Amino acid sequence: MVGELKRGDKLVIASHNEGKARELAKLFIPLGIEMLSPGALGMPEPEESGASFAENARIKAEAAAAASGMLAIADDSGLEVAALQGAPGIHSARWGGPAKDFGLAMERVHRELEASGTNDRGANFTCALALAQPAGPTLVFTGKVHGEIVWPPRGTRGFGYDPIFVPDGHTETFGEMSPGRKEAISHRTKAFERLILATRPYDED
Repeated sequence: MVGELKRGDKLVIASHNEGKARELAKLFIPLGIEMLSPGALGMPEPEESGASFAENARIKAEAAAAASGMLAIADDSGLEVAALQGAPGIHSARWGGPAKDFGLAMERVHRELEASGTNDRGANFTCALALAQPAGPTLVFTGKVHGEIVWPPRGTRGFGYDPIFVPDGHTETFGEMSPGRKEAISHRTKAFERLILATRPYDED
């Protein structure tokens, strides 16, 4: 049942974003839970029609659970910029156009910040994780990391908007940090930690 994860379980990662899927799979490795990709199962990506990260994560998780007949986890996340009234938000990928080119998306953030007439560069990344089963309740957990936008982009690690985001208390962008340093403080890790506390995984050994 949803509410308890255990070693040996299989989870479908309901994401076609390779960066997100890779970070999620890495978080589950110590728990002994096998992660399956929707691509490997031949599942299409559903339309993200929700009005929030939580709603979109729920849509993707429930679609994957129904299509696979298995437990599924979905991530919906993005960048929220204070001076842009929270944009790009749930449209973070769409700001890169049809090709989801985050170089273009970062340029748009910079351009709109310059046009905003404010020096406020505050921003945050938000992640919602939804855990669903084929029939039953869906659990949703949210995590945030706050920081500021910098320009020009710095670093080639990570993905998405990572090269223009410096988390509070740090001098490196997510794009400059090693994967381990980013994972220790990321919005995705914070949401994952809340999921783990709620689902109480245990070692059958």
